[in-house]
Amino acid sequence: MIVVMAASSSYSSLLIVILFLIELYSFCAPPRLIIIIIRPTNEYALSSSSSASLTCTTALLTPSRGRPRMDVTRKEAPCFNNRFNPHWVRARLQFQQWKPCAFSTPRGSGRLVRMEQLWQEFFSDPSQWWDNRLTKKSPKHPDFKHKRTLEGLWVDGWLNPSWVKEKMASMTLGHIQTGDGLRSRVSDSFCNGDKLSKLCEEGRLKEALHMLELMVQQTTKPPIHAYVCLLKGCSRRKALAEGKQVHALIVQSVLDSNILLANTLVRMYSKCGSVLHAHKVFSNMPQHDVYSWTAIISAYADSGEVEEAINLFHQMQETGLAPDKVLFVPLLKACARLAALEQGRQLHSDIIRRGFQSDVIVGSTLVNMYAKCGCTEDARELFDNMSERNVVSWNAMIAGYAQNGLAKEALALYEQMKQEGVQPDNVTFALLLNACASLAALEQGKLLHSEIIKRGFQLDVVVANTLVDMYAKCGCTEDARELFDNMSERNVVSWTAMIAGYAQNGLGKEALALYEQMKQGGMQPNHVTFVLLLNACASLAALEQGKQLHSEIIKRGFQSDVVVGSTLVDMYAKCGCTEDARELFDNMSERNVVSWTAMIAGYAQNGLAQEALALFEQMQREGTKPNEVTYISVLSACAHSGLVDQGRYVFDSMCKNHGVTPTKEHYACMVDLLGRAGCLADAELFINKMPI
Repeated sequence: MIVVMAASSSYSSLLIVILFLIELYSFCAPPRLIIIIIRPTNEYALSSSSSASLTCTTALLTPSRGRPRMDVTRKEAPCFNNRFNPHWVRARLQFQQWKPCAFSTPRGSGRLVRMEQLWQEFFSDPSQWWDNRLTKKSPKHPDFKHKRTLEGLWVDGWLNPSWVKEKMASMTLGHIQTGDGLRSRVSDSFCNGDKLSKLCEEGRLKEALHMLELMVQQTTKPPIHAYVCLLKGCSRRKALAEGKQVHALIVQSVLDSNILLANTLVRMYSKCGSVLHAHKVFSNMPQHDVYSWTAIISAYADSGEVEEAINLFHQMQETGLAPDKVLFVPLLKACARLAALEQGRQLHSDIIRRGFQSDVIVGSTLVNMYAKCGCTEDARELFDNMSERNVVSWNAMIAGYAQNGLAKEALALYEQMKQEGVQPDNVTFALLLNACASLAALEQGKLLHSEIIKRGFQLDVVVANTLVDMYAKCGCTEDARELFDNMSERNVVSWTAMIAGYAQNGLGKEALALYEQMKQGGMQPNHVTFVLLLNACASLAALEQGKQLHSEIIKRGFQSDVVVGSTLVDMYAKCGCTEDARELFDNMSERNVVSWTAMIAGYAQNGLAQEALALFEQMQREGTKPNEVTYISVLSACAHSGLVDQGRYVFDSMCKNHGVTPTKEHYACMVDLLGRAGCLADAELFINKMPI
């Protein structure tokens, strides 16, 4: 098919040549549509209506370089690279942008009318249109496509009526933006929301927060799940500062009344340790559901404020909301951590009344609570009556026995566990190895070691660390070191376990040498590592090494830790530097009974009984209750200085004033005190009256 259009009769002489060329071409190529346009100039077509001239249909010709695009209005076809073009054409074309149009619409001015009709149909019933903005791969593809007629609409189409942009901006379906790329609000929010979620999963919280800020600033409404993902990421990493910024963005977006976001905010503040902020968010919520109450109660329970958590639990019940079984788990764990037996029993009665006792998770947590409160018989009764038990239940009961010094019962329960066909996990073996270590039961530990190898748990870093600790506590430091050297993965707990093994077996030099090796390997010590090393220095009276450790402790910021501070006081006192020890003691930001006892014992060991007694009186005045070890230190100071009357007074006040039951160590101190003072008859009479 050949179409020839001549703009003037003066060009008819060229027709013969053109027809000849066409006939020659037909022999060399398959027949196709050919349009020939002969026009001396394109000035009129390009100047009159550039947008209309450049918006050409591709129904007949595929637009490509050098080929004309036909103007649908005047049926003229200007060619961009025509040698007859005026000189200003190229400059004008640099500012033009070709945009697609709906080819199914009528030509001429009717196209504008049809486009307006299509938009009116779209806004009247958007459900009849496919929204392709999320899936389209090219701007040539329509943003919306009619499901029946297949007519297309572009959000940024040049034929759009003027009112379309304002209408689209007011709808939640999309938002018109100006610039080089026109994107819809829906596509932006979902695409950016998915990318933001991915950043949160990768732990790149600052990048995710920056993206969320940009989305809010550009009035691109982020999806709710974007806020939730970012808040959960802050919870996992305990990033309180970033969490507060997300909270500010939620308030800015007027989403603070959303119950899902509010619940997530409460959990975020709880995980980051800011209970006050969590309670403030909870108090400002317009309504609460069971998840809201669970979040705030868990916040107080995790922070150790059991009484406040239980009060909130009662307030929840007064509102008429029934707690679910998930709510009892954090409450029971808090009672177990603080040994709050009475509150735990009250919760147990509520659990029975609501029928949650048969749940395996609640039952296991109850067993753990009773065991940690010292009620191993009650825990065992609960354990035996459980309708369903899993490995967590068995571990809870084994841990209860091990933590209460009943290692034999723990090992016997493990044998019963095997007989019932329950497969142990790495936690089970760690608990059993700790039980063997407390009993110095080397043979049972070796049997467990062989089972660990058979079940493939020897590569687990927790089990391997506990094995090292078990062998070290059983006096087999060489076996412990061999295990340590052969570990495929070592963390700070592994190094600390081996250092503890050396320190506890009187091998302080080996402990210090291993610490140097630890530093060379790039492993960062923790506060437990320094406590063990300071004890090793104290046993060796290695003052210089102790001072070096002190400087490292200051550099790493561990001096404010009460345990590290107390151990430093003990180290300086045992090395004979009581003045340095007292200076450290006075400058401690926090002191507990261990700190006071360490300083009193330091005075006693250096023969400063009067200073020990004076500090003992100061301790009681400041409201710190002495324990059994404190009285041993005071009685030892009196014994070494021959202070019989003061020693008798301290011993009598121990039972009467503080309710401390004397042990064999206290009786031994009194006999030593009387014997050193030459009161042998009194010492013999005291021995005869001893209840043990």
